[in-house]
Amino acid sequence: MTNVSIIGLGQTDVSEKWETSLRHLAWYAVEAAIDDAATSKIDAIYVGNMLAGELSGQRHLGALVADFSGMRGIEAVTVEAAQASGAAAVRQAVIAVSSGLIETALVVGVEKSSDTTGSALTTAHALSLDADYETIQGLTMEAAQALMMRRYMHEYGVEVSDFAGFSVNAHANGALNPLAMYRNRLRAERFAAAPVVADPVSLFDAAPGGDGAAAIIVTRSERAEDMVPKPVHIAGSAIATDSLSLSDRKNPLFLRASAESARKAMAQAGVTHADIDLFELHDSTTIMAALSLEAAGFAAPGEGWMLARDGEIARDGSIPISTFGGLKARGNPAGATGVYQIVEVARQLRGQAFDNQIDGVTVGMTQNIGGSGATAVTHVLKV
Repeated sequence: MTNVSIIGLGQTDVSEKWETSLRHLAWYAVEAAIDDAATSKIDAIYVGNMLAGELSGQRHLGALVADFSGMRGIEAVTVEAAQASGAAAVRQAVIAVSSGLIETALVVGVEKSSDTTGSALTTAHALSLDADYETIQGLTMEAAQALMMRRYMHEYGVEVSDFAGFSVNAHANGALNPLAMYRNRLRAERFAAAPVVADPVSLFDAAPGGDGAAAIIVTRSERAEDMVPKPVHIAGSAIATDSLSLSDRKNPLFLRASAESARKAMAQAGVTHADIDLFELHDSTTIMAALSLEAAGFAAPGEGWMLARDGEIARDGSIPISTFGGLKARGNPAGATGVYQIVEVARQLRGQAFDNQIDGVTVGMTQNIGGSGATAVTHVLKV
């Protein structure tokens, strides 16, 4: 179990922010987290980002965020792990504070992609795949997950319509979240009729990209108890990896990195599946939601979709997911997504989720995935 707790939370809404720069986005989340923690004494900054170099023409985000946040001179670095960059940055902060070398750390995940459209955006996202064996053949993120979905349907006799519950649930929760990119509800009967992105993945399967930033401030747990009324303890933190290329996996329907990171984080936190009150998973597409539930041990292989069909993933179900809309409705700001997940679970644990609140929450888990499953970062949070 780690000795690290969250004392500050901040986030922006996820949307197309045409007139807001990358540095301003980051600052808005940082400012909110500092105000929430009632402290500006930060020893290190960890920035989670995936696409700034390709889409914003900006690397060196650690120094940029430190400078623009009025912390020039502070230790600051950027962490990149594709779409798992945000949670990977949180992991680095946990390690730093746990080591005793850093007393208080700030993590900010930030992404701005709406200025780029079409093939340039698709190409940028495909950088998280294997350049030598996948992208050179024209594979994209959506196509990789479409291959996984098609194989799943073949192996388990599942139809496209059977995945509808994931998106219906995400939009039902997103409709209650004022920071969500899409607040419209979705009817199950409309799901299978959506335009196809990469057969069988459709617009109603895939999460929309958007601009946004989220931030947390962490410190040692004994300090946190004296600093804020209800610190959220990061009880478990783990990263695991799998082959970058989907074709190199013995079983393309088993997210090995997700399973291993979940196992390690839960063991570190000393919790079982029965203890977890909600699971903010990486629903970049509905197939990834189903596979994540299976890899993390909440469903048997081929049965993850049944949890959506039976309503078990709803806020009053046995394992709520996407409680603020998930990637599907809240929006998917790529390298910032993992920090959004941490903020959302922390808000649930604090009892500050407003209309999205789940009653009696004491333990929550997040899982942020990079590429088609090559990196997975899992955190277990407690109060």
